Amino acid sequence: MADEGRKSLADKHAPAGIMGDHLHDEGKWMVEYKYMVMSMEDNRIGDNKVSDADAIGPPGPPAGINVNGIQTNAGAAPTDMTMEMHMMHVMYGATENVTLYTMLMLPSLTMDHIRGDMNPGGRGTSFTTHNSGFGDTSMGALIRLYSDERQDWIANLGCSVPTGDIYRESTIPTAGAVSQPLPYPMRLGSGTFNAKPGLTYKRYCDWWSFGYQFQTDLPIGRNYRGYSVGDEFRFNSWTSVLLTDNWAVSLRGEHLWRTAYEGQDPTANNMVIETNVESFRGGYWYNMGIGTQFMKNGHYFNFEFVPTIAQDLDGIQLETDYSVIASWSKAW
Repeated sequence: MADEGRKSLADKHAPAGIMGDHLHDEGKWMVEYKYMVMSMEDNRIGDNKVSDADAIGPPGPPAGINVNGIQTNAGAAPTDMTMEMHMMHVMYGATENVTLYTMLMLPSLTMDHIRGDMNPGGRGTSFTTHNSGFGDTSMGALIRLYSDERQDWIANLGCSVPTGDIYRESTIPTAGAVSQPLPYPMRLGSGTFNAKPGLTYKRYCDWWSFGYQFQTDLPIGRNYRGYSVGDEFRFNSWTSVLLTDNWAVSLRGEHLWRTAYEGQDPTANNMVIETNVESFRGGYWYNMGIGTQFMKNGHYFNFEFVPTIAQDLDGIQLETDYSVIASWSKAW
């Protein structure tokens, strides 16, 4: 296999869960549609799973449960959540070594709950909340630091702008008795401008390739509700194997760290539900991506199934079970 065309084969892009891993020639465009769904079910305290009944605690008083010295879930506890994300990604080669990009996000969030002792709807009954709309918008520049026929070093100077709504109310949790703001995981954006710097390395061998990426998401200041989401750090490594010039398979490992939120939305009552507790938003996750990449007539298809292998959560939170990521892209 000749070096000249090595970077044009099916493993030219990283697995579907990776962003910011490739550039385009000067004057060239790329459009991509990406879909992601994440499934979360059952609560976990640290690395120990707890039942739905344990999550709302025994019949009070006191109502709810005490985790890390914080009394919570007196109103309800989440039992499972589905997070869907539709993403439209546009890239443009501004120069031979700089590619500009922007991405529009459309999240759709659905969370099921069980009511606790203090809920007017009655202990043990269930309800579902939903929220969808525009999320935060990402943009930035990918800069080629070094490149030869077999490897690439790429810096990502990215950011996001707060186009996602972070405050909506619902009467569903209390069975119509009281209107309450949706808790943090059900909000569509961060409410802040975020810096998203990253660094990617890729190496191409004759019939396989590998890469590493360190990516961050760092909120700047606090939003108008008085809080900032946690810092996020992701380290990915992957290996892709060519089955043919147009078809590859991949295996990816991801270490993900998130810190607790800073500040507090004054309407987020810790006692009501765990998803209101700022110190319960961080933790560590290890995910494994099993993927495939395929090219046909200039169209590029990328797919990954990503089970969560290990997780250690701050406080009590819904555990993550798996994600599915799929994308289509076209460059010209």
